[in-house]
Amino acid sequence: MRQAGRFLPEYRAMRARYGFLELCKNPEAAAEVTLQPIDRLGVDAAILFADILLLVEPLGVGLEFAKGEGPVIHRPVRGAVDVARLQPVDVDSAVPFVFETVRTVVRALGGRVPLIGFADAPFTVASYVVEGGASRDYVHTKRLMYEEPEAWHRLLSVLTDATARYLNGQIAAGAVAVQVFDSWVGTLSPADYRTFVLPHVAALIKAITPGVPVIHFGTGTATLLPLMREAGGNVIGLDWRVELDTAWASIGHDVAVQGNLDPVVLMAKPSYIRQRVADILRRAGGRPGHIFNLGHGVLPDTPVDHVKALVDMVHEMSSK
Repeated sequence: MRQAGRFLPEYRAMRARYGFLELCKNPEAAAEVTLQPIDRLGVDAAILFADILLLVEPLGVGLEFAKGEGPVIHRPVRGAVDVARLQPVDVDSAVPFVFETVRTVVRALGGRVPLIGFADAPFTVASYVVEGGASRDYVHTKRLMYEEPEAWHRLLSVLTDATARYLNGQIAAGAVAVQVFDSWVGTLSPADYRTFVLPHVAALIKAITPGVPVIHFGTGTATLLPLMREAGGNVIGLDWRVELDTAWASIGHDVAVQGNLDPVVLMAKPSYIRQRVADILRRAGGRPGHIFNLGHGVLPDTPVDHVKALVDMVHEMSSK
């Protein structure tokens, strides 16, 4: 969960040299950022460093990363006419730098740990494209879903097709598993998820190269977990708003789970972190198929030594 990032001083040094999109589009630099946490933290897998919106830029909606504001879409998609104007995405020519980053990372890892690829799920990408950036209420997104469902489904179909080719390109380049990251899907009710999202996520996961494990994650999804399981994935990610044992039982122990420490716990003293780690491992019950992880990404002000301590704690307690 966002191993690389602003909590690492070596990442901040890279950002002082590169703009954000510039960093994402430079395979050597992006590979370096991907690799930074491996030796520093001792994690069990590398996670590809690439922005969630790289597939948005070739749509022609005017993506910009504004300083202090995050991603801004200058030509948001608000109706059927806007959807019809979207440019087709030739993934191979649009993001070749991502696939080269994967190849560079795999060579550098030399088999020490596997590389996990990732992409944002169609709903979350669509929410940025429709809202014009981040949102609290997703008014424009939901209005499009409710008032122009045909346009919504066309938009999701475009994103689903591009995302499937994007993930399969990462797999072809050397990623051994992929994560579908639905950051904002928790804004939806179960009924809306089933109608407007589930068919597209199911199509996406079905289109991923057979035999490659898929981690399906979202935040704020306590009421959506059974539907996410229905949509697919070998692993269902859990955020910190649910108890791991209860959530796992609700979706069935025949699927793996990932999670689910609150990232803010890493701001606390190591003695308290240890208590929370022990509780999560107790709830996992020693069953096969639990990937210990945070319930979302590492926060920017997190002490690096606390993240390292967490990894060491999990290794130590899991071995017992």
